[in-house]
Formats: sequence, structure tokens, C-alpha cells
Amino acid sequence: MARHETGKLPQSIDETIAMLEAHDYLAGTALATVLFLALRMKRPLFLEGEAGVGKTEIAKVLAQALDRPLIRLQCYEGLDVASAVYEWNYPAQMLEIRLSEATGTVDRQRIESDIFSERFLIRRPVLQAISTVAGRAPVFLIDELDRTDEAFEAFLLEVLSDFQVTIPELGTIKSSEPPIVIITTNRTREIHDALKRRCLYHWVDYPKAAQELEIIRRKVPGCNAMLSREIVAYVQKLRSVDLFKNPGVAETIDWATALTELDALALDPEKVADTLGTLLKYQDDIARIEGAEGRRLLAEVKAELAQG
Repeated sequence: MARHETGKLPQSIDETIAMLEAHDYLAGTALATVLFLALRMKRPLFLEGEAGVGKTEIAKVLAQALDRPLIRLQCYEGLDVASAVYEWNYPAQMLEIRLSEATGTVDRQRIESDIFSERFLIRRPVLQAISTVAGRAPVFLIDELDRTDEAFEAFLLEVLSDFQVTIPELGTIKSSEPPIVIITTNRTREIHDALKRRCLYHWVDYPKAAQELEIIRRKVPGCNAMLSREIVAYVQKLRSVDLFKNPGVAETIDWATALTELDALALDPEKVADTLGTLLKYQDDIARIEGAEGRRLLAEVKAELAQG
């Protein structure tokens, strides 16, 4: 396996896999390939998938591995330019105006020039991401883009095209080096094709059983081998049930941690029922699994593991 030197861009797909694995992120070849290409081609990486499959974690690991700052724009309904890009520090500007008036300064042009200067500018994530020093471009995480509206998506399209922002009072601020952009979406709505075309795309799926077992081994080292196998087998089966929200990898890790804290050595119906709140987040799902359905799944897991 190739090795990756911290702070440097990976030079191959194998090195990309090693880079992620060194920070306990287990990626398949397909994900490592598209990530490697996004870094080489300097294109945004658009990650789509169910909540909890590790999309956001990729950006965090990338920032650590490349020794770059991580700038996160957490998207939500109603997100606007003032919250995402920049705004002026109005209280400080008003104080500056009053101080100028108190000292007898009446030159309006000078006052305006002073209050609309860099020291009164509040940089939000988008402006922070493009205000970079060459060689230290940050990892810019645009998280859960599907939560915003189409108007903000259209604005973001302009930013990703030229990596610049125009501030009327200051002019255009352009990135000296484009940030490494990771965009995530849980697919609660479709993102416009125009934005997707500017990105490389990857669907992040739930991990296979062997991969999820290795994740538990790394993230919850105190969890014994038998319990880990039962947890992973149970969660894998649970994802095939028609639930409102399937448990993601984060929930698997939480469940393994909770059971380890309870000194569990193996799953039993009582422990499953008592700890479902760490695995499932909707009462209807919990009510369905804590009864006969949950016992049936557990019996199947025990039988399959006993057969090897």
C-alpha cells in the first residue's frame, strides 16, 4: 500500500486510499478515484447519499490529511448572502460615524471610505474560502446544499465558476488559488444540472459488512469481536427493513459505543430494545423494531453468525 505524506496532495489512487485510511476513513476504489481526480483537476466534488454515510467526514479528513483549514458552510432553508458570504459590521460603523462627528470630521466621502473598509467587513464562509494565500487553499465544505433554495444555488453557481465575489464598496475579491470544494446533499430535493456539471460526482452508499466491521474496530476499539460482528450484522439487516430513516455509520458507531459502555458481550432482545434510541431516531421506527420484528432480526443474525 502506498503511503501519503501529510500536507501534500496524493499522487495516485493508492496514495489517496492510504491518506484517508491513515485518518480512519475507509474508502473504496471508486470514491478514492473520484477524490483523486477532483484534487488533480481542481474541480468541486459533489457527494450525494443518505444521511450518515460519511459525506461530511470526507471533508474533515481531507483537511486534516492535507493540513489545510476547513471552512464549513452549513446550509439551511432561508440561507442568504449576508449569512453565507459577507456583511458589514453595522454597530461598529455607527460608532465610527459618531466618533468622527464628535471630533469634527464632516468629510462625508472620507467617512464613507473609512466605514466601508476591510476592518468593518465580516467575512462569512464563502468569502473566507476565496480569500486564500497561494499554497494554503482551504477545504471548503458546502454541507447539505439541498436544504437551501434555488436562488442561493444559482448564486453559488457563479461563485464556483470564477471563485470571486464582488462587494460594491470594495470591488471584486478573487481567489489566488481555488479552494478544495466538497459539496454534500442528502437528496431531499434535486440540485440543478448546471451546478452538477461543474463538479465531479459520487454517490456515497452504506458500507458493506466487512468495511463497517473495520470501522467499528477502529472507532470503538473497546468493543469485543463477537459483539462487533453482531452489531454490524444487525444494522445491515435493519437497513433492508422499510424504516422512515435507516441508521447510518455514525449511528452504528454510537450503538457500539453505548453497548460497550454497558459492558455488553453480545446482543440480546432486552439490550437491543433498551438502546434503540442510539440507533434509530424516529419513534415509529423504534416501536416497530423493539417488538417481534426486532427479535426476528436478532434471531436471524445469531443463526447466520453461528453458521459462520
